[in-house]
Amino acid sequence: MNNRSVKILLLRRQHLLILAALVLSGGIFWLVSMPTAVSAAAAQRQLPIYSVERDQKVCSISFDAAWGNEDTQTLIDILAKYDIKATFFVVGDWVEKYPESAKALSDAGHEVMSHSLHHDHYNSLSSDQIVADLNAANERIAAVTGKTPTLIRCPYGEYDDHVISAVRSIGMEPIQWDVDSLDWKDYDADTIYRRVTSQVAPGSIVLFHNAALHTPEALPRILEKLINDGYTVVPISQLIYTGDYTIDHTGRQFPAEQAG
Repeated sequence: MNNRSVKILLLRRQHLLILAALVLSGGIFWLVSMPTAVSAAAAQRQLPIYSVERDQKVCSISFDAAWGNEDTQTLIDILAKYDIKATFFVVGDWVEKYPESAKALSDAGHEVMSHSLHHDHYNSLSSDQIVADLNAANERIAAVTGKTPTLIRCPYGEYDDHVISAVRSIGMEPIQWDVDSLDWKDYDADTIYRRVTSQVAPGSIVLFHNAALHTPEALPRILEKLINDGYTVVPISQLIYTGDYTIDHTGRQFPAEQAG
């Protein structure tokens, strides 16, 4: 091998070493920076309220009303027996079909909040479409109850960042749940009872449906258990914080002074 070939080989090795060093330093920078980037992304994620930080034994019971209406009055009567007020998330189409039931809920002292206008998939709608849907649903509900909803449960429980941002852009609060009765699966009353009473905790939001097959049978036992365990059941607007607050990665809401 002549001197010229040796020089070319040495230059190539030098270039490779420099390239490897650059790749290594870039990798180290990425590894160091990645946790910060992930934390920033997590901090920006928009979440609804799943539950609320509460020291006292207080929780909320909610019902979604989208289609049937067979049991609405029965639920009103059961809740009245135990002097409990709940939150009903109703679809605008449901209100149009059953205005007397929506009014009966409100007249009985229950919160009548929004579950959208048509029960569409919000994730597939633009922000402007979501806002228009919310406003139309609110108008329909307010026309019957005299009260404009301040809370929304997104249809199917579906949401993403743009959905939550659209909801909050008009001053409404999106609400999920941390205790799912799964009554819509037509589980028997004993199963519904065990699911709810084994999972409820201070600050819980429980999900039921107004037309589920066995909810009227399970509900009295659940309410008796909650009361005997020292729980106070309040509408969701009385459970959540409406001033400064934070929401952690699980969707649990905390007052601002408890953040961190």
